[in-house]
Amino acid sequence: MNIENKTSTCTDKHPNSREILKEVYEAMSEKGYNPIGQIVGYLLSEDPTYITNYKNARALICKIDRDELMGELVKNYLELN
Repeated sequence: MNIENKTSTCTDKHPNSREILKEVYEAMSEKGYNPIGQIVGYLLSEDPTYITNYKNARALICKIDRDELMGELVKNYLELN
């Protein structure tokens, strides 16, 4: 794949990010993956192949705005909410 032509396949936004993330986590766990590691890999790279297709998890996580999610994670980690 040519990096210059790389476009994200995940562009939709979804208001229920917490629920989606929980569903993705559960699907990854059921398949025996390390869900935290896989989700972090996806968030850092924007490569949806980090997420399994099982239970439509890949399509679900693509509905989350990555930048907003990472911002919320940092706020929660620093207990700014």
